[in-house]
Amino acid sequence: MVLRDGWGARPPKYTNHMHTPVSQVFIHHTTGSACYDVSRCSSLIQSHQNYHMDNRGWSDIGYNFLIGEDGRVYEGRGFDRQGGHTQGYNSVAIAVSFVGDYTSRLPNQAALDAAKAIIECGVQLGKVTSGYRLQGHRDVGSTACPGDTLYSHIRTWAHYS
Repeated sequence: MVLRDGWGARPPKYTNHMHTPVSQVFIHHTTGSACYDVSRCSSLIQSHQNYHMDNRGWSDIGYNFLIGEDGRVYEGRGFDRQGGHTQGYNSVAIAVSFVGDYTSRLPNQAALDAAKAIIECGVQLGKVTSGYRLQGHRDVGSTACPGDTLYSHIRTWAHYS
């Protein structure tokens, strides 16, 4: 995992702690460019954080974790801090966001495996319930997120409902 310091995160304006374990996991995509190495992923994630904090007025990057096509997990808010990702669910769910636009293509296998691994890590650490419910952002909001191709794929994952 690439921790916040590793990708050059800004400090959050403030934090809200989240009670764990959570029983829901949401899958998102950031749209825009994908990334295939730590340098490019870090740069794109910094841009997303700047947009969330400076344009949207949020306290930090919205997602709990981000996934690059380099097969790495990038720490956003982590397991214990409330995100800003899915309106109405931020205090009871974590969000895993794939860096890139997955409307017409699927993330590579390394990225898909990394997403599953961080969710399983959450289960093993007691941060996510073993019977968690997996959904795409579009399942609870008026959005195309996480992109048509990725959304079709996550609907085949074990905990999707």
